[in-house]
Parts: sequence; C-alpha cells; structure tokens
Amino acid sequence: MAPARPTLLRHASRLPEATASLLSLAPVHASLLSVHRFLFRLLSFRFKPQEFPVPATIYYDADADIKVLDGKTIAILGYGSQGHAQAQNLRDSGLKVVVGQRPGGKNFDLAKSHGFEPLSIMDAVKQADVINILLPDELQGDAYRTSILPHLKKGAILMASHGFNFHFGQVEPPPGHDILLVAPKGPGHLVRSEYVKGGGVPCLIALGAGASAETKKIGLAYAKGIGGTRAGVLETTIAEETETDLFGEQAVLCGGVSELIKAGFDTLVEAGYQPEMAYFECLHEMKLIVDLFYQGGLEYMRYSVSNTAEYGDYTRGKRIITDETRAEMKKILEEIRSGQFARDWILENRGGAAMFKATRRREREHKLTETGRQLRKMMKWIDSKEV
Repeated sequence: MAPARPTLLRHASRLPEATASLLSLAPVHASLLSVHRFLFRLLSFRFKPQEFPVPATIYYDADADIKVLDGKTIAILGYGSQGHAQAQNLRDSGLKVVVGQRPGGKNFDLAKSHGFEPLSIMDAVKQADVINILLPDELQGDAYRTSILPHLKKGAILMASHGFNFHFGQVEPPPGHDILLVAPKGPGHLVRSEYVKGGGVPCLIALGAGASAETKKIGLAYAKGIGGTRAGVLETTIAEETETDLFGEQAVLCGGVSELIKAGFDTLVEAGYQPEMAYFECLHEMKLIVDLFYQGGLEYMRYSVSNTAEYGDYTRGKRIITDETRAEMKKILEEIRSGQFARDWILENRGGAAMFKATRRREREHKLTETGRQLRKMMKWIDSKEV
C-alpha cells in the first residue's frame, strides 16, 4: 500500500486544554501571581505535538497550460457517464479526442449522435498519447491486459478517473509509461452541464509512482480541458482517492444510507404504520435533508429544521450510530486498505457475479421499492426513473 501522505505538526487543538489547565493556576488575587508570570507560563507551556494532514494544494486555470496537449491524441475508453462528458468537454476545448466504445450498445449510438466515430478499444489505444480508461471498474483489468497493454504507443500516459485498478494492481504500466488520475467530483451529466454554462466541477489529480513533472502538466491541462480548473483541482494520491472513495460508498453514501433507510421503513411498517407514510418519512424526505447538507453542511440543516428535529438529532442520533457502528466502519476501512474488498469484488466478477446479481434482484423486491414506485407516479414534478 502506498505510504501515508506527509503530515505537519500543529499545536492549535491543544490550546483550549492548555489554557484551561493554566487558568486553574491563575491567581484569585493579583498579588499571588503577577500577570507577567501567568503570561510567561502560558507562553512556555509544553504542548504535546499532534499530527494534522497537510492542507490540500489546489490548482486553478492560471496553473494549467492546455497547450501542452497540442498535437496529442486523447483516447476516451468507454462512453458512459464520465466518458460522454469528458470527451465532449475536451473536444470543445479544442483538443483531439478519439472514443473507444464497443459497437451494438446504447453508448456506441450516443457517441455517434454526439459527432464521434467510435473505434474499438484496441484501435483507439493505437492512436493515443493519453488514454483515459473510463470502463466499469470490474471490466478494466481484462480490457487492459487484452486490448490496451499490447497496443500502447511509446510513452503513452495511462489515465483513469478512479484509482481502483491502479491501486489494486489490475492496471500496471510497463516501463516508460506514467500513471495519472484526474477525477471529477461529480457525475458526468454535471461535468458536462457545468462546462457548457461556463463553470466546472472540482477535480482531484494524482500521479503514479515515478511519474514525471511533464505528466503532471498534462494532468492539469486535461483537468482544464474538462472544466475542472474553473472550480479547483485538489492534489491527492491514488491511494487516498481510492480508499476514501470506496469507504464513502460503502459506509455512508450507498451501503450506510441504503440500510438506514430500509431499517427505518421496516421499523415503521412492522409497527403497523402505512408503508406510504414510512416511505415519505424515511426515503422521500431524505432528499430535502441532503439538499440542506449540500448547501451549507450539518449546521445549515440544523438551522433549517425545527427545534424539535434538531433536539432529536442531538439526543437520538448517537443511539443509531453507536460505538459498535464506528468500530465496524473502521473494520470496513481496513478491509479496503488491505485489499480484501478489492479481492472479493474481483473474484465475484470472475465467478460470474452470481451473488451480486441475486442480491440486486432481491433488493428490487423489497416493499420499499414497490411503495416508492407507486408514490412517485403522484409526483409529477419529479423526473421519475424506473430501472
């Protein structure tokens, strides 16, 4: 596993504790201890060092020169959520883009409707100086070994917008080829729509071990080409991007929230409440709360809800997220960092993904799913989706 990021020593978080400790020594009467002596002891207090992460380096338009990509061909492999957005943004920024997408699917037809002439992955790679692998994580390893690696141009840079396959050894570059990560922090449709408006979505940038300074310049130019430097590009590591992304998905954003919603729904229904009421309270209104998080963090949500809701938040929330829950979160993080989750997911797919597919089918049969499908028909303002 890649080494941890550098740290700086800071004392600030110890100040309240230190001050409280020394204030207890302050004189009840000024004659017992002069103000000068008190200040001297405060300033000479020996803090216990603590480690804090280095603040992220953030790059903007002025830090990136898109001209370093002049004369280079960028291959976008996969015309899905990120692929369609990044390919169009790069082309609209004046860069040469080829698309690698297998024929016969809706993404192939979409690429053609957007003015591209999709090639096979192999043929796209043969032309490319920069190759962004935007295929699903579980497909990248096999595609790399069969259709990318044998056809790399000399010095071609291998890219991705998620570090899973780089970090867990499914895409390993041969000598003379650098690894680069440029990861927009938003879905493809937002990357595209913000670019068209003249804005951009924040991105992450990271380099593989031994990557050159020129590769970093190319990464920043690529980020500029998709609109990322308009909002800001944060420097990170491939390990940090991969591990935090997987943890967020599993413990909070997908796994954690999904199980919380289902548990709340089941609790109310089993207690005799109508499924429709349970759906509204435990799933539908989640968007209202998340929108408040999105706009102003936890504090804006608490500012916006009733005092009753805020009091319930403070006094009951910790009974849901207990010390046992936090311990399980740490266990999940360790499974990610050790490679256990990656191994499980890779083996699941090599075995035909039977458990994954069966679980997907079973989840679609949950009472919550059917209840929501019916209720969304009542809400004409929702762009309802059924899959």
